Amino acid sequence: MARKYLRVPELIVGFDTETTGLDVASERAISYGFCAYHYGQLQWSEQFFVVPDRPIAAAAQRVHGLSLESLEERRSTHQVFSVEGGLIRAAEILRGFQDQGAHVVGANVVRFDIEMLRRSYQSVLGKNLNDDFLDVSLLQVIDVIEHDWAIEPDRTARPRRGLEQLCLYYGIEPGGHDALSDARATVEVFLEQVVRNNKGQATLNLEAPSITTDDALEVR
Repeated sequence: MARKYLRVPELIVGFDTETTGLDVASERAISYGFCAYHYGQLQWSEQFFVVPDRPIAAAAQRVHGLSLESLEERRSTHQVFSVEGGLIRAAEILRGFQDQGAHVVGANVVRFDIEMLRRSYQSVLGKNLNDDFLDVSLLQVIDVIEHDWAIEPDRTARPRRGLEQLCLYYGIEPGGHDALSDARATVEVFLEQVVRNNKGQATLNLEAPSITTDDALEVR
């Protein structure tokens, strides 16, 4: 069972993807969202898109609204990568935050987002993430769904605990199946969960101290 967090780690990074489908072995991420919080305050975020090497399933498109045409149209306003470029950038971001001791926060993030990244890296680039110095087994991960089961293990009252249900329960604005917005929502849910673990008392020092240029969050 996941541990219950009574304090917020100094550096956390929300991570979420939107994909061509749900099979981690064969589908691709087409949108990546990352947002870093230092002492509970948002310091940095990045979202980029990927033109996939396979069709986007109709069911997936109905959820996130992304099509091949809309991805191409984003080239004028957003970063849009090839599959290879997206995988390399995502691994680069995670490796940089791992090196800084960050905790990765997400919803079903190990079994879905990270696992799809791992498998796609192998099948598309022909090498393991470990080959590029990202050992996912060493990532410090906080899954807000598993964390919620640790907080309230009784499944009778709340049998469903997906991100949308957690947002509703904790009073967080849902991300609406946008990778960056969902990444932010997972972090905000986690912050509320920590308050709940402290019996509803927001006594945590979530306010960042004065940060100078020299000790500001380093993002690579």
